[in-house]
Amino acid sequence: MDLFQLINGHFDTYAAAITNYDTKGMGHHFAVPCTFLSAEKTTTFSEASKLEGLFNQGIGFYKQFGITKAVADVRHKRLVAANIAHVKLRWLYYNTHNTLLYHCDYEYILKANKHNRWEIEMAISINEKEQMEAWLKSMKKANP
Repeated sequence: MDLFQLINGHFDTYAAAITNYDTKGMGHHFAVPCTFLSAEKTTTFSEASKLEGLFNQGIGFYKQFGITKAVADVRHKRLVAANIAHVKLRWLYYNTHNTLLYHCDYEYILKANKHNRWEIEMAISINEKEQMEAWLKSMKKANP
């Protein structure tokens, strides 16, 4: 299977790691160093333990608000070079009843390592903060 075809599988296993609250498994999908970019800030992680700390915070949020399943919906992918890809993806987050709680959009820059395994070099949050805040606000209205 060529590298391009492996992109969806990369995000499927990343989503499974999120669903299983497996922060180490989540970390294996990233290069170190890697960069997280949003409209508010840019954060570069040069240590795997710091990246895992970020994931632990996210898992805490998921557990607190009943998120039990993450699905990665790859919307667009293209090779920028033979071993570099740009991916547009929508994350879908569900509860135990398989009810969609919220979704958000990300773009990723991936690079294949020397073992031809994709690693995320940069994660760009397009609207995660806004989508999460809107969902939390709607929850408060529904459960005053």
